[in-house]
Amino acid sequence: MNKEAKARIRINELLSKSGWRFFNDEIGPANVQLEINVKLKKRILDEFGDDFEKTKNGFVDYLLLDDKKFPLAVLEAKSEKYDPLVGKEQARRYAQSQHVRFVILSNGNLHYFWDLEQGNPALITEFPTADSLSHFQTFKPNPEALIKEKIETDYIAITQSPKYQNDPRWADPIQKDTFITDTGLKFLRPYQLGAIASLQKAVQAGQSRFLFEMATGTGKTLTAAAIIKLFFKTGNAKRVLFLVDRIELETQAWKAFKRYLKNDYITVIYKENRDDWRKADIVVSTVQSFLFNNKYRRLFSPTDFDLVISDEAHRSISGNSRAVFEYFIGYKLGLTATPKDYLKKIDPARINSRDPREWERRQLLDTYKTFGCESGNPTFRYSLVDGVKDGFLLNPLVVDARTEITTEMLSEQGYAVMQENDDGELVEQAFFGRDFEKKFFSDETNLVFCETFMKNALCDPLSGEIGKGIIFCVRQDHAGRIAQTLNQLAHKMFPGKYNSDFAVQVTSSVSEAQQMSASFANNNLNGHTHFLDGYISAKTRVCVTVGMMTTGYDCEDLLNVVLMRPIFSPTDFIQIKGRGTRKFEFHYLDKSASGTQEHRRQKEKFKLFDYFANCEYFEEKFDYDEVLELPVRDSRKKDTPWTPQPGDDGYANVDPDPLKSQVEYTVPVYGMKIDRKFFERFEDKVKTAPEVRRRFQEGDIKGAEELVISELFNKPEDFFNLEKLRKAVQIDRRITLREILAKAFGEIDRFKTKEEMLDEELSKFVSIHKPASELMPLIRQFFKAYVTDGGLRAVIDAREFSRLADNPKLNLADIRALKEWRDIIAEYVKDYVPLNAFVA
Repeated sequence: MNKEAKARIRINELLSKSGWRFFNDEIGPANVQLEINVKLKKRILDEFGDDFEKTKNGFVDYLLLDDKKFPLAVLEAKSEKYDPLVGKEQARRYAQSQHVRFVILSNGNLHYFWDLEQGNPALITEFPTADSLSHFQTFKPNPEALIKEKIETDYIAITQSPKYQNDPRWADPIQKDTFITDTGLKFLRPYQLGAIASLQKAVQAGQSRFLFEMATGTGKTLTAAAIIKLFFKTGNAKRVLFLVDRIELETQAWKAFKRYLKNDYITVIYKENRDDWRKADIVVSTVQSFLFNNKYRRLFSPTDFDLVISDEAHRSISGNSRAVFEYFIGYKLGLTATPKDYLKKIDPARINSRDPREWERRQLLDTYKTFGCESGNPTFRYSLVDGVKDGFLLNPLVVDARTEITTEMLSEQGYAVMQENDDGELVEQAFFGRDFEKKFFSDETNLVFCETFMKNALCDPLSGEIGKGIIFCVRQDHAGRIAQTLNQLAHKMFPGKYNSDFAVQVTSSVSEAQQMSASFANNNLNGHTHFLDGYISAKTRVCVTVGMMTTGYDCEDLLNVVLMRPIFSPTDFIQIKGRGTRKFEFHYLDKSASGTQEHRRQKEKFKLFDYFANCEYFEEKFDYDEVLELPVRDSRKKDTPWTPQPGDDGYANVDPDPLKSQVEYTVPVYGMKIDRKFFERFEDKVKTAPEVRRRFQEGDIKGAEELVISELFNKPEDFFNLEKLRKAVQIDRRITLREILAKAFGEIDRFKTKEEMLDEELSKFVSIHKPASELMPLIRQFFKAYVTDGGLRAVIDAREFSRLADNPKLNLADIRALKEWRDIIAEYVKDYVPLNAFVA
């Protein structure tokens, strides 16, 4: 098949997939997807001559029509050996002759969308649908209006309450602050106004991508709300997509936009409004929801959103998640709390490429490049130092606390113990910080951690009880044991005040964990404090978690942040530390017979308990504010380490069980009936598990998977497990439990083949790296071979290219022709492509 024919087939498939109608003499008018209007074709032939279908540099052009048969877009098609952009001027002439605003340029491999009324052709991986273009056609952006729009401090407050200034309490200096608090009015701070002004300046300079680097607690969501209003009010957006990377941030953003903008604009969470999201002005979603099964390409058109905002951009568009971000054309805004300069002390040449710090360094650099900030200077920057200096944020009081064991675990030599090997010999084994609660377990160490916290935690300045805190543990069972230990200590220290609710475990395996974290912030988790009657503060003082409550969790009256685990992600460290940086005013009305007395105390600091030298790990040298010498509680000898014991319940078979018979036969390609029935039985089982369904539908995929593993897998009768289910499905790759649940609950109707997934992964790579058109056939060949062939991958990674001399998939000439793309593809695949998914 020649290159013209290949391009024609791919283009027709894409048009068909995007819903364009088709008519020609071979297919006829029934049930077809693409339409070339004969009269309009004749008119173009009269104007341009016989080169309408067969041109000098390509072959056929399509005039795409809307549902009323009016011209909507021109598609200039070229052979795959040509760059699609070579047809740009020819397509412009076609479009202008038909008074068409939109142009698609394609060679079957690469595609560009071009709005003739604004900007340049933008790379796309799917063709826009007719419905989306019809919506987009009414959109007439006006950058000049955006540039000139005047933003005052009450830009959001006016939307919340247009007549707030008419309220007499606003004019009364004594009542003004109470009025603002009671009404929830939001006023922009000077630096937030500066952020918006910097965006307006960037638009004036012709930029369409912006990056705000703002410290945790500086109000990125409020700033985003003001920018969304700016785009809507000036006619530069009709619909906005707000992407987050965690479920809790999804709900939080939705609530914030409702609170700030509900009088003028409609905000929805996509997963709760799958059928009517087009009626909304602002759509909020996790990037994972869009990315799974390539939902963003199947259900959305590149022109569906005019402004895309990525919250915590270094995470929500990291790796191949960036493909979601790049898929949509238009303005792009990234928000991040992690400064690139934070990693300036790291020398990439001195650390392993798989070191978490190096991986995040690359992610941060990619984030800055994505937004056109290769120099390292974002569109706007407001750091924690700026916030502290201006009086908006607080720095932590860092507490370094180490036991004898953890001190050795944190050393280069590690904590050495004598263990008996399989031969009965005593051998030395060293454990390090990263082994804590994974390979090395010590209840005594955990007890010291908890006692140290209870004795040294900051207290509430009004009630005197231990101030609210969040403790971050290694894993969920660790969190459960820490919560139990804290409750036992609280019962001894404060008899009668708590009922095993001083500390609660808030992890994905705990039912209603999301609501618990919200109740903790709202000061009603398990009721109110028993230390001061009428004082609105949660009875529960400590939430013990693992990965929840790290990013975007707002609890302004938090006084203690505790790290009972090593942290290797700079982003996680910054986010966790940021939980305590917000300022807060503690307030209490003391009502007695003699009258009411008001008490107010400002939050002046918060404590950061660091049990694993995390600050030292990231800062390399840190001047701790407070060093605690912890008591030695571990009386064990080093040759008798504590290790978890298996449970007594169960049965261990000790009698021989020899093989009695063995038969081999080939299973047909469609699989055995018992395999198909096995999978159907599992689907039925999952569908009747209400808690699994609830977690899955709420987006708590990890929680749903954990429940399936603990409650449904390896139970008598069927003994379901992931490997058996994979065999039952009989597909040419390894499917995930996430996919199995999606199939069971109707999110997908079938499992994709290996080839389909390869095409999708390649599309993501192309949307991010944008290779030249002439290299696409070779890049496609190399990408697929590198992903699917482990032997070939090993040869390329070892750079033993001479071994490819007789390889049927790739030869030495191909390797030479790829040049730098060989390493770019290899690095991308290693970082972002789940290679296990392509194993049969």
